[in-house]
Amino acid sequence: MLAGFILALREGLEAALIIGLLLGTLKKLEQPEYKHLVWAGAGLALFISGIVGYLLNLLGARFEGRAEVIFEGITLFLAAGILTWVILWMRRESHVKNEKLTADVKEAVSNQSKFALFSLSFLAVIREGIELAFFLVAVSVDTDRTGVLLGAGLGLAAVVVVAVLLFRSLIRLNISRFFEVSSIILVLFAAGMVAHGVHEFNEVGLIPPVIKHLWDINHILDEKSALGEILKALIGYNGNPSFTEVISYILYFVLVAIIGFRFLSKEDPRRVKEVLS
Repeated sequence: MLAGFILALREGLEAALIIGLLLGTLKKLEQPEYKHLVWAGAGLALFISGIVGYLLNLLGARFEGRAEVIFEGITLFLAAGILTWVILWMRRESHVKNEKLTADVKEAVSNQSKFALFSLSFLAVIREGIELAFFLVAVSVDTDRTGVLLGAGLGLAAVVVVAVLLFRSLIRLNISRFFEVSSIILVLFAAGMVAHGVHEFNEVGLIPPVIKHLWDINHILDEKSALGEILKALIGYNGNPSFTEVISYILYFVLVAIIGFRFLSKEDPRRVKEVLS
């Protein structure tokens, strides 16, 4: 439930901010008659995202036994990869995305292109929606699917409330700090997905465990307890992981650090010096 809430809050708020930017730009340009195109694009994107999520769940339900475990493992690996790419890409490109969106809206209005405005809204929201649908399917592997969906619903409800308060200037939110903190949490999610994917492949013999249980502390903190489930959702906690699970978990952070450093250096060499100082 907690994982679903945080994922939905993060992805939903990003989509809401983009819609807010599009509507705000139209207001500044004194072109309110185009607002319905923004809402229509966002609405269609949400509808299609829901269908994609349903089909992904339906596809997973069709597998049984070994095929089901393999499907779940692949889903976890893909979700971890996409989630990591999204985090790194946002860190590198977020500073120019708003400027580009604003420029695109102005160009669409000047050319009186209704399709362009519709497409800007549609593409911005459907990317977040499909990502969220895919992530929720991955998170629901070996967990309570109902709880994950309930958490996602609460997260989206929170997005609506926060977005309304923000756009009416009733609250102030440090958006950059929010995304920095949520990015750290999502990296932990992704690491857990990688380790869990290795666990699934251990079960079917595609990745050898080497040592089946490197340690077992379930008698201290059971992974099926309330706290264990929360830690499992947040950081991929496993009370008795295999050797390859632990190694994959550690290697993930090493790779993210290396790739993240390269992204940062391409963005602005001065920021690299700030990080190292």
